[in-house]
Amino acid sequence: MTALAHERPETMTEIRTEPQCLPENGPGLDRVLWQAWKAMELPEGYRAEIIEGAIEVSPTGRYSHARVVNRLRDALADFLRGSEHAAWNDTNVIHGHRAWIPDGFVAPRDEEPAATEDDLGIKAPAVELIFEIVSPGKRSQDRDRIKKRREYARAGIPVYVIIDDYDGEGAVTLFTGPRPDRADWEDIHRVPYGTEVTIPEGPAKGFVVTEAITGPARTKK
Repeated sequence: MTALAHERPETMTEIRTEPQCLPENGPGLDRVLWQAWKAMELPEGYRAEIIEGAIEVSPTGRYSHARVVNRLRDALADFLRGSEHAAWNDTNVIHGHRAWIPDGFVAPRDEEPAATEDDLGIKAPAVELIFEIVSPGKRSQDRDRIKKRREYARAGIPVYVIIDDYDGEGAVTLFTGPRPDRADWEDIHRVPYGTEVTIPEGPAKGFVVTEAITGPARTKK
């Protein structure tokens, strides 16, 4: 079965967050965080992001995480071949004094208009679609399900997709219609693993997230 963004199965629950404001850091602290982030030298296997006014350091994903990232990247690359857009990962997405490293995203192939002037990453307005693959642990899950969900909405990212082994027996959640003023999304569609999800807009319109990417539903023990 294939699910589109406007379809809302009655059996599916939705994860919603209350509208949130950014911490009252002010431009001074934002600049301090930005400079600290740029100067960081992390040990191999770690990465740092600026999320909702704080620097968050996390380890790179385990094998099961990387396997899904690779499946997704390969499928997106095939889908976008010959177009002006490409599948990206392991690259900074920059929005003001925020910096994120999505597990996968779609942005233009060429440097203009995508790259930041300082070559630190890709400008958020050039990003058409972001994927996050959820890692184990409450902190990692909250980062993708709540914090990044709000950050990507604030940045006006058109489409956000979460692939989540830890939501029930595995679920894919599709967010469209970002509302930067509310740090949330107009349309939220969540389906279990095994139900195909089709990207409804942008350069990846028609791309299908299938079980070949997510893997099968997890059996609870």
